[in-house]
Amino acid sequence: MELRHLRYFVAVAETGSLTEAAEKRLHTSQPSLSRQLRDLEAEVGAELFVRGPRGIALTQAGTVFLDHARLALAQAGEAIAAARRAVRPVKASFAVGFLTGHEVEWLRHVTSLLRDELQATDFRVTSDFSPAIGAAVQRGEIDLGFSRIEPQPNVTYKVIDYEPILVILPRKHPLAAKPRIDPREIDPASFIGYSDTPHVLRDIVARYFRERGLAMTPTHFLDGYATGISLVASTQGVTLLPAYVEALLPASLVSRPLIENGPVIEVAAGYRADNPSPVLAAFLRNIDRLASARRAEREV
Repeated sequence: MELRHLRYFVAVAETGSLTEAAEKRLHTSQPSLSRQLRDLEAEVGAELFVRGPRGIALTQAGTVFLDHARLALAQAGEAIAAARRAVRPVKASFAVGFLTGHEVEWLRHVTSLLRDELQATDFRVTSDFSPAIGAAVQRGEIDLGFSRIEPQPNVTYKVIDYEPILVILPRKHPLAAKPRIDPREIDPASFIGYSDTPHVLRDIVARYFRERGLAMTPTHFLDGYATGISLVASTQGVTLLPAYVEALLPASLVSRPLIENGPVIEVAAGYRADNPSPVLAAFLRNIDRLASARRAEREV
């Protein structure tokens, strides 16, 4: 039995037609395909197809054989790919994780900073909640994480930015007419609170309200920026989110700064000091340039 017999069998089984399999999948003649299938059935020792006026259907033996044929073809393909990888030079890899939404602001700065290093590197980008990013750095699944400071064994953090926390509200909300919003004007019952997931943001906002003697009474709670934006749009409520979400707001929502000294939240780059990646080393040598570029962009 040869691999071509398995390919022919799978093609006919998936199309249900000798003609279609021959012409569109295998680019061979129908008589040749029929002969190959007869040879296969003779070698297997069982009838694999039932030929009828409406096409070809699998017998019980053919149904069982199909799963194994697909597996054998997949394994053969992987064997070829593995052999090809073995003769190619090993290519370095570098994985970066972003707090969901932060890739909009930071990815272009990272790729610009590491332009030369990434030309010969398999570069992978992921996004997730901040605690998951910190845990992924700790486990070595990613080399660099942009998140809040999430204490993890063996993870070092360097603060690279301080984001203002803004009021997010409907464009037609009465407070949207103000250039800056006094937190005392926010209806406590309309405020959208936070679940345990964005715990750093939750604690900063709670402290900000507490220091001003304010007590919010939320009935809705967000676990990420996307949920927060959706809740503001659907409930016509108000919440506080970091400034990076401004670029992601739909036309129906706006952002406004708070009066006086509003709260800020840290953006940190997390990494393992024992990671030998030369790409990470290049990033750390230039991390101050990255922070300066982001600050300059915000000031424009």
